[in-house]
Amino acid sequence: MSEVRRAQPDLILMDIALPDQSGLVAGKRILEEWPRVKILALTALDDRLVAEEALRRGFRGYVTKEVPLTQLLNSIWAVLDDQLVIPHRLGPVGSGTDRDGEAALLASQLTPREREVLTLLVEGASRDVIVERLRISPNTVRTHVQSILTKLQVHSRLEAATFAVRHGIVDPSPRLRKWA
Repeated sequence: MSEVRRAQPDLILMDIALPDQSGLVAGKRILEEWPRVKILALTALDDRLVAEEALRRGFRGYVTKEVPLTQLLNSIWAVLDDQLVIPHRLGPVGSGTDRDGEAALLASQLTPREREVLTLLVEGASRDVIVERLRISPNTVRTHVQSILTKLQVHSRLEAATFAVRHGIVDPSPRLRKWA
């Protein structure tokens, strides 16, 4: 935030999977304080649902890291020109495509403990917080997280959390709090 305050950029390229927090959360915080800044997600996550969430939070575009340099530059110029940028291969973002039945089927495979871990992932809890809250070992947390990723057919904790919120598997509103 101090860098944004100091530099006052017109555009920010934001990675969604930051090491210390979600890029979605960081981007939303930036936009709350500096609404004129344009944020373009530049991420390895090739996921329509994450792209939808980024746009819902005020991002102006979503580009995967595999795009050629010329396409990235064109995306930057398009965002600066007040256009939304979404890769076509992610499908129609915001179209309301009904995946709820599929999501419910995937979620039905989760055990009660995996649902607890998923809830904590949605809250942004670190591994250590999950260990402390559920009184389980770090290896057990890793096992539960891997099982969640497999059952929900996603590739990361962020994708699992986004999937859970998007499909109503976990309601984040009453639980959201910042974890140390």
